[in-house]
Amino acid sequence: MMRRLLLIVPILWLSACQQKPTQELLLGEWRGEMQVSETEQLPFNFLLSKDDVGYVLEIKNADERIKVDEITINKDSIIIQMPVFEGYIAGTFTDTSISGQFIKESLERYVPFSAQFGDATRFNANQRAQYDVSGIWETNFDFDTDAPYPAKGIFYQSGNQLRGTFRTKTGDYRYLDGVVDGDSLKLSTFDGAHVFLFTAKVTDSTMEGTFFSGNHSVENFKAVRNAAFELPDANSLTFLKEGYDTFKFSFPDVSGKMVSLHDQRFQNKVVLVQIMGTWCPNCLDETKFYVDYLKNNPNPNLEVVALAFEYAKSEEKAFKGIQRLKNRVGVEYPVLLAQVGTSSKSKANEKLPMLNHVLSYPTTIYIDKKGEVRKIHTGFNGPATGERHEEFKKEFSETLEELLGE
Repeated sequence: MMRRLLLIVPILWLSACQQKPTQELLLGEWRGEMQVSETEQLPFNFLLSKDDVGYVLEIKNADERIKVDEITINKDSIIIQMPVFEGYIAGTFTDTSISGQFIKESLERYVPFSAQFGDATRFNANQRAQYDVSGIWETNFDFDTDAPYPAKGIFYQSGNQLRGTFRTKTGDYRYLDGVVDGDSLKLSTFDGAHVFLFTAKVTDSTMEGTFFSGNHSVENFKAVRNAAFELPDANSLTFLKEGYDTFKFSFPDVSGKMVSLHDQRFQNKVVLVQIMGTWCPNCLDETKFYVDYLKNNPNPNLEVVALAFEYAKSEEKAFKGIQRLKNRVGVEYPVLLAQVGTSSKSKANEKLPMLNHVLSYPTTIYIDKKGEVRKIHTGFNGPATGERHEEFKKEFSETLEELLGE
C-alpha cells in the first residue's frame, strides 16, 4: 500500500507542475497601441488597478476617463469588455504585456492591439513644436472625394502637448490627445468604440493631414485658421417633410411590447424622441446627459423615449445591447428597437419617412403637449467640445422650460 502511495504522489506533483498558473498583470500605467494601417499605430494610455472584484482598467484621453470593469482572465488569456459598447479586446498576456485584437463582431472588424506596462507617454515629441495651433480651424474632411464635409477644429496647445476635438454637423470626434512634434501634429482617442488617429503637417495657418478610423476607413483633411468659422445651426438640419405635420412611430421595447406616441403615457406631455444607437459614443454622452437631467429635474409632464438603430445581426443581440445600456447608465425611459442589422441612415429614414433625412446619431425631436414638433436638434456636442457643450445645456433647459410652461 505504501509503495502505491509513493508512486501516486510524484504523478500528482508532476501533473500539478504541468498546469499553467494564471498570470498576474502588473498594476500601474500602461500604454496601448492599435494598428490602424501598415505604417501607423494609434497610442492611448490606461491605468490598471484592482478592486474587490478584480482588475479595473481606466482609459485616459485628455480630460476623459473611461472605467472598464469587465475583465476576464484565464491562465494567460484575457478578454476586456468595453462598457456599454459591443467591442472587446481579446488576447494573451504576460505580467508586462498584452497582445491581441480589438473586436467588433457585428461589423466583422478586427484591429491588432498591444500594450506595454510602465510607459505613461502617448506620443513621443522628438522636436520642439515649430507652431502653436491653439485656436479655431475651418476644416474639410474628404475634400478630395465627391462627399466632402465640414468640421470645426478646436485646439489647446501647451509646448508640445496638444488637446482638442473636431466638431462636425453630426457631433464631435471625442477627446483628442496628442502632440505637435516639429511641424507634425498627432492626435488620438480610444473610447471603447471609436479608434481615431489624426496626423497632419502644420504651419501657423494651415493644416493638411489624414484621419484614420480604425483600420477600415481613411480620410484626408485640410484646415485653415479661422476664428470666425461656425458650422450650420444644429436646429436647422433636420425637419418634417412637406405633407407631414406630426411625428409617428411604433416599435417594440425590451419586453416586446409595441410602443407609440399614441400611448396614454405620452398624451398631453412634452416628449423628447431620441434617435440613437447603443454603439454610438455621442449617443452615450447624450443619454447620460438626459438621465442626469431627468434625475435632477423630475417633471410628470415630461417624457423621453429612445429609438435605437442597431447594427447587431439579430434582435436578440440588439435587445441585449439595449438592456446593457439601460443597466449600465441607469436609463429609466423606454428604449425601443427601431432597426436591426444595420445602422444605415438611409435605412433609418425608411422607418421615419416624415423626416427630410436621418443625418446623425443622435438626433432629438422636441414635441409639445399638443403633439406638434417644435424643434429637431441634429447631433450632440459632448463634453469634449467645452464651451459649445455648456451652450447646448443652457439652450436645452430654456427650450424645455418654454414647452413645459405652455
